[in-house]
Amino acid sequence: MIVLAGDIGGTNARLALVELDAVAAHIVRDAKYASRDFAGLAPVVRQFLREGGPAPERACYGIAGPVIDQRCKASNLPWIVDARAMAHETGIVDTRLINDFHAVGHGVQRLGTEDFVTLQGHEPDPTGPIALIGAGTGLGHGFLIHDGARYRVFGSEGGHVAFAAHDMLEWGLAESLRLQFGHVSYERVLSGAGLAHIYQYLAEFTPESELVHEEMEHEDPAAVVSRHALAGSDPMCVKALDIFVSVYGRQAGHLAITVLATGGVYVAGGIAPRIVAKLQDGTFMKSFCDQGRMASVAERMPVHVITHPSVGLLGAAAAGFAETP
Repeated sequence: MIVLAGDIGGTNARLALVELDAVAAHIVRDAKYASRDFAGLAPVVRQFLREGGPAPERACYGIAGPVIDQRCKASNLPWIVDARAMAHETGIVDTRLINDFHAVGHGVQRLGTEDFVTLQGHEPDPTGPIALIGAGTGLGHGFLIHDGARYRVFGSEGGHVAFAAHDMLEWGLAESLRLQFGHVSYERVLSGAGLAHIYQYLAEFTPESELVHEEMEHEDPAAVVSRHALAGSDPMCVKALDIFVSVYGRQAGHLAITVLATGGVYVAGGIAPRIVAKLQDGTFMKSFCDQGRMASVAERMPVHVITHPSVGLLGAAAAGFAETP
């Protein structure tokens, strides 16, 4: 079966024609588009289909935002996407929408050991719950629960719960963000924009490098912070990434003990593969395991960073292939 799969985020819309059977998936053709260059998802899909490839039998799009009754108001785009309207506008009768981390949940089940980096290696419970978290343009959450026969996947909007500061520095960050945005969610801290917010907060009371400031005027601020932090070339960028990774690990741990993720925790999203070296230095796992009386539980959970670049696409295709996503 040929499925048109979509991994639709606030920055990029990735589409692929995927050939699937019960065990294997092969990407026939894929393309990436800047999401904000289009007024909605249907124009992106029509352009992709015009560019060639076999006609898909089904379409399934993983989109960042809550999907209710096959309709989604995207979290970080001015789009409202409706599966019925998409079917009419693209000519693909069997069209489905799922949350982007619902897609990751289907994709993670098709990964091999070469597709992730392990941060904490323990033997997973083969039927235990699995937790998913990933920072990118936004902050995605999801989880998988085994029903006795197979894993069932659930997307979540846990990235929008209120940020809980851990120390005085984070309290100051939270207050600074509250004055800007009102409600301060974890996504305000754990996202590309969130990394920039952390840096900007530090700049309120720490001298800023002229070089970094100038680079931020011409580049994505989060990319500038990450580059200098990983290279160790700017102390404030190093501090900003330290805070980001510490908060990231703590929230991953919160999710892990919430669903009791004895089947494993998978860190996805666009940022993690770019900062794997930082995630491996102990900062992430120290915060992950800092769960009070549940620390010994967190310490026994397998934790992996997904490095496969197309896990969302493969997952959307797998969900499109399944009779019951």
